[in-house]
Amino acid sequence: MSLKDKTIVVTGACSGIGAETVRVLRARGARVIGLDRSDPMLTLDGFVKADLSEQAAIDHAMKQLPAQVDALANVAGVPGTAPAELLGRVNYLSLRHLSERVAERMSAGASIVNVSSILGHFYMQRLDQHKALADTRSFEAGLAWLARNPVSQATCYEFFKEALIVWTMRRGHALFLEQGIRMNAVAPGPVFTPILGEFATQLGEARVQADASRVKRPSFADEVAPAIAFLCSDDARAIVGANLPVDGGFEASYL
Repeated sequence: MSLKDKTIVVTGACSGIGAETVRVLRARGARVIGLDRSDPMLTLDGFVKADLSEQAAIDHAMKQLPAQVDALANVAGVPGTAPAELLGRVNYLSLRHLSERVAERMSAGASIVNVSSILGHFYMQRLDQHKALADTRSFEAGLAWLARNPVSQATCYEFFKEALIVWTMRRGHALFLEQGIRMNAVAPGPVFTPILGEFATQLGEARVQADASRVKRPSFADEVAPAIAFLCSDDARAIVGANLPVDGGFEASYL
């Protein structure tokens, strides 16, 4: 799998899955531009500091990104212990807005990869809601929809990961037909990252204990990153609108 001479933008590039994705992409020959609200502590080919919770900050960051982008890896996200409104902004609306803006700088064969979650597995249970939210055409329209349809704090992380999966499938299909751009998602289960403890707090002790038997252990970030890199590569040129579990068998345990 070669990514030689590809220019790839990675959000959340400074820690966790994002940082490991940067390392894998650069090792395979890519030129990697990082976006993060924190300063980088790893080697990048370019870096833009940005708060991805605000549309204006994303639009400003776009002025600093290359004119041609071959892939975008949307890794940045906040845990379910954050306020529901912030989750909606960072984990869904901002990701969506950035993807649409970067797609304007992509040619046929380019790729967008979103990091969803195993916690988005049950999106079919709220499919009509997720379709309605996906059909909003702008950041502001999405905020207005959420104001009319508030999301519970208790389930906000799951809701927005479900919504991301549905949008990835619907918009990914359209982008491929219209522009030849592939959009897919990677769905990790529990991962050893700095925010793993916050996920345990969000889910509660009973849920954590119940889920512990589903996998041998949480994944490491460097076990998720290669899947993101693969979907960025030309080797995945026929994969469109997929949500790939990278979860140590977590999703399979639901059957």
